[in-house]
Amino acid sequence: MGDSTEKTAKTSFFGGIKSEFKKITWPDRKDLLKQSVAVVSISVVVGAIIAVLDFLVQHGVRILTTF
Repeated sequence: MGDSTEKTAKTSFFGGIKSEFKKITWPDRKDLLKQSVAVVSISVVVGAIIAVLDFLVQHGVRILTTF
């Protein structure tokens, strides 16, 4: 009794996924390249900022603990 209901639920679930995938608009090659460059650039900048802050905090703690 539960099998047919479960099978129908699975079918409608995957049917819903299929219909949602048809609505997706994928970026073209140019947009994808621009967005990828932006993500990598921002990641490098944020990584550099974190590295500088880490360096400053590390040396600040070292100075405070040596006195």
